[in-house]
Amino acid sequence: MATERDRPYSQFNFQVAIVGTVAGTDVKAGFQEVSGPGTEIHIAEYRAGNWSYNSPIKIPGSHKVTDVTMKRGVIGEVGTFHAWVVSVRDGKDDLRTITIQLMAEDRVTVAQTWTLHNAKPMKYTGPALTGKGTDVAIEEVVFCYETMDIT
Repeated sequence: MATERDRPYSQFNFQVAIVGTVAGTDVKAGFQEVSGPGTEIHIAEYRAGNWSYNSPIKIPGSHKVTDVTMKRGVIGEVGTFHAWVVSVRDGKDDLRTITIQLMAEDRVTVAQTWTLHNAKPMKYTGPALTGKGTDVAIEEVVFCYETMDIT
């Protein structure tokens, strides 16, 4: 784990690992962009009738996590990653753990880790194709998950 420092880490050094629940089902995929890991806590307001202040207290309630979007260049790999998308599409509850690690400048030290538990793909978008362009073909996958740990 990285130590606390004065300057923030750069956003371009990161690693993504997708681990299957069954041995040998790990997904091998590199991503260009990861966005959206987060959580939102519902706050309920409550004020008892005999409360001496004229304002409610805030009580934490349930929480929800945001969907995560990952983008990568099309590399022609249609193995384990696309098989996972098909598995979920066909109704299997194929849940996995996704680990996103922000790396320090030395690319060895882990600055921060987001672990997404019980994740599965919920949306796949293929690349925009045009005969006039020279950009890389980018595919996008949106993942939903149930809980997140930040370490």
